[in-house]
Amino acid sequence: MTAARYTSFMGDALDLARAAVTVGEVPVGAVIVKAGQIIGRGHNRTRIDQDPTAHAEMVAIRQATGFLGNDRLDGCDLWVTLEPCTMCAGAIAHARLRRLYYGTEDSKGGAVDSGVRFFDAPTCHHRPDVYAGIESEAAAKLLLEFFRNRRD
Repeated sequence: MTAARYTSFMGDALDLARAAVTVGEVPVGAVIVKAGQIIGRGHNRTRIDQDPTAHAEMVAIRQATGFLGNDRLDGCDLWVTLEPCTMCAGAIAHARLRRLYYGTEDSKGGAVDSGVRFFDAPTCHHRPDVYAGIESEAAAKLLLEFFRNRRD
């Protein structure tokens, strides 16, 4: 994968995070890629859908599995702006995603390199390759601005 395309997929996820802000959702965006093509997109929709499971990753996973007609996302990569929580890490493992690329860490709710470190648990049956810190400054800035504006 070229460096430009590598940055572009996280750019797509960041665009989705920005779209989340416009509808009052926490700015997290995600895309799922197979063979260089985006097959799933999502941003947080918990308030819009009144669904606590409608995290960006879950929305993208549902779209990608629908696109492929399969509950397994073998050979697919997830690009997400924020370190996944435990629920999303579980879905990533169950979907058998090949790689996880994420932007900024989530010291409070993250479950990959923070918190419970889900993929390191002996009961975790699948661990994707994990790449952290992709466009982390841009992802963190979106979150900081969103929460700062909510407090003002």
